[in-house]
Parts: sequence; structure tokens; C-alpha cells
Amino acid sequence: MSGMLGRLRKGYGKKLRSLHTWNGWIVVILALTGLVLVGGFWRGFLGEGRVWIKGLHIVIGIASILPVIYYLLLASKHWKQLKEKPWQRFNVLVVLFLLLGWFVSGVLLWQFRTVGPQVSNLALVVHDVLTWVGLPYIIYHSLTRVKWLKEPNRRTIKIGSELSTNLTHQDTPQPVYTRRAFIRGTIGVGLAITIGPSFIKWLGSSIGNIGGSETIDKLIENNRNQLLPAPQPLSASSPPLGGGAQGQFRVYTVTPIPEFTNDNWSFKVDGLVDQSFTWNWEQFVQLQRTVQVSDFHCVTGWSVYKNTWEGIKLKDLLQQAGVKSTAKTVKFYSGDGVYTDTLTLEQADMDDVMVAVMHDGKPIPSDLGGPVRLIVPKMFAYKSVKWLNRIELIEGEHTGYWEQRGYSNDAWV
Repeated sequence: MSGMLGRLRKGYGKKLRSLHTWNGWIVVILALTGLVLVGGFWRGFLGEGRVWIKGLHIVIGIASILPVIYYLLLASKHWKQLKEKPWQRFNVLVVLFLLLGWFVSGVLLWQFRTVGPQVSNLALVVHDVLTWVGLPYIIYHSLTRVKWLKEPNRRTIKIGSELSTNLTHQDTPQPVYTRRAFIRGTIGVGLAITIGPSFIKWLGSSIGNIGGSETIDKLIENNRNQLLPAPQPLSASSPPLGGGAQGQFRVYTVTPIPEFTNDNWSFKVDGLVDQSFTWNWEQFVQLQRTVQVSDFHCVTGWSVYKNTWEGIKLKDLLQQAGVKSTAKTVKFYSGDGVYTDTLTLEQADMDDVMVAVMHDGKPIPSDLGGPVRLIVPKMFAYKSVKWLNRIELIEGEHTGYWEQRGYSNDAWV
């Protein structure tokens, strides 16, 4: 074993430099692909390509552990050379912590079906925190070390003639506060001013607001829909039967968020049914509703627990319309005119599948898919079609928006 480590550490300086370069490129690729994955614009623009980018992000993320393992095999020698350099030791520990944290939380997000929604939800928060903290730190480290890396007297790892050059520089008095130190400080302040407010806003909404009610209230205040009369909650909805949603919704959409009024909103059930129905808003809010408490899980890893939904059970709507024997699939249309998805008749008959009009005793805001959205608690949220305004019974199969782009048609949590 010692002989193998000896061969591995041969040419240690060049290997460490090469390792530093490879690790830098890995972080750059992960940062770029990660930003694309969370960006609303890119979700719609890339379409199916987003699935490939997600796959690349996962593969590179898993591969990121290899440079860490390789460094740990070289670490004892490096650590000795950093004995008199506490700040460089600190930097090594920070970078290792970030890389290992990203790797572990990323693997948990990748295996969200195995670990379950509670673990993956926590992993997503950790992944986000590390990204908010880690990327500015790495940007700062990279910008302030570009010139520093070119100066042999400042390098920990030296090769050949650099050793004698370093001895000469050590005898030269150094100013207490150099231009280089001023530039580093300026870069640090600039990053803090640029990124700090966004980080504080995210921190307050993601961690400080465990229940999520304040965020929902803001979404309701900014509701784009203008529909009257407002639905009146049943007694089980206000106060919420579930005690109030726990967690925070992340607003994802592949299209601009539509706006509805009494004049342009309607709800239709048609296709292979005995009787088609079309309701305007005033008629729809008079339909008999029920209340349920359920969890809401997104395929990207986050969850909101104990939501109190109020609406009409899907199976009751289908029973009212009468499903013909030739019908095999229930197709759902979003009011954005783009998004569609489906359930089988067996799935549609589940007792907790709901056409919801209220959340925690309040109208569903436009950002969360209101005024009416589908809720399928046992499946991931891309099946819970937002801005739902039509249900069609069809004979064959239909591939939904995200299923066309690589998502599984069986979206069971």
C-alpha cells in the first residue's frame, strides 16, 4: 500500500496543479448546468434538452467525487507544506466541505424516489445553501488567485528553479497592505453587494418561513386573476384542517402565467362522455366541494406538507358526466394553451384526486396554478395540471408536456 501511495505522489506538485484545474472545470460545468435547471426561462426554451442537461449535471456531479478522493490520497504531504499557512489550510477545508456537501446532497436529490420526500426536501435546501455560499466563495477565490498563482514566491507547491526564486523573495520586505490586498478586498465587497441581498431574500423565504403562509399570502396579494365571486371556504378549510401548509412552493412554469377574468374563464368536461358540461365561474364556484389534507411533491426534490385543498373530486365530475365504455384516458388541459397531461381511468378514480379551487382556506393564486388546478397527491406535481380549464375523455393514449421531454408517464412518488 505504501509503495502504491509513493508512486501516486511522485510528481506531486504537477499532479496537484492539474487536480486544481480539473476541479475548477467541474465546478464551472456544475454551476452553469445547475443555473439552467432552475431557471424558468430555460425550462420552456430548452424543452427536451433540459432532460439531457439534467443528466449531464448528475453525471458530472457524481464524477466530482473522484478529484476529492485523489486529493485525499495526496493530502498528507500537502497538509504538511501548509503548516505555516493557516489561511490556505482554511481554504482547503472550505473547498472540501463544499464539494462533499454538494456531492452528498446531490446524490440524495438524484435518488429522491429511494430516500423519500422528507430527506430529498432537506437535501435540496442544503444544496441551495451550499450553492449560495460556495459559488461566491469560489468566484472570489478564483479572481483573487489568478495573478497570485503566477508568482513563484507565493506558491505552496514549487518545482525546480522556483525554490531558489522563492528564497530571494523571502528576504525582501513586504508592505503591510499591498495593492493586491486592496483588490481582493474590493472584489469581496463587490460580490457581497451584488449577491448579498438576493441571498438574504432567499434565506428568509426558504428557511425562516417554515410554514410557508407568508409566501402564500404574498402570492395571493399579487394574484393576476380577477374572478368574482370569491369562493367561500367550508368550515374544514378555515382554519385549515391540516393546520397550514408546511414548506414553500417554488413557482415553475413553462409558459407566461395566464390571467383570467369572469369573461375569459370557463371549465369544460367533454369527449367520450354521456353529457358534456361547460361552466362559467359563477356556476363553477357553486358546485359541491370537499376538503382533503395531502402532501405536494415536486420531481425536482422539494415538497410542501399538510396542504388543505378544497375542491371537487375528479371521480365525482366524471360520474356526473358519465364515462363511455370506449374511453380509456382522462386528458387535462391547462389554461395557458400549451400544457397537457393525462391519467388513466383507474388513476382518475383515486379518492384523493381533486379539481381544487382553494388552498388552506384561500383562493389559489395564479402563480400556484389558480383559479383551478388538478391535485394528484400520490404523483409528482407535473401531473397536477395548473390553470386547469378542460377535462377530455379520450379513447387512446396521450403523451403529456413533460413526458414528451423525458419524464416518466408513471409519476408515482
